[in-house]
Amino acid sequence: MVLYAAENGTDGTRVGIVAGRWVGNAVARNRVKRRVREAIRERYAGIAPGYDLVWLARPGLAMAEHSALVAAIEHLLQRARLLRDGRSSAN
Repeated sequence: MVLYAAENGTDGTRVGIVAGRWVGNAVARNRVKRRVREAIRERYAGIAPGYDLVWLARPGLAMAEHSALVAAIEHLLQRARLLRDGRSSAN
């Protein structure tokens, strides 16, 4: 998974999820996007406001377990320094 982030000059954070054909067929791409959307939704309150986030799914994500997906999202948010107060939002 890859994260692209840019300041958007607003008080809100916008999220986009991209899953190209390399992820799989349409069913697999939509499943990946739903899973990523849900994992981000669970952490949305802990993300710093004012950013546009584009998540780029990679092929292995279609078969990844939920815990691995959550860990990847958490790791990318920490590396980008987008978590409020620098804290982890993992349970």
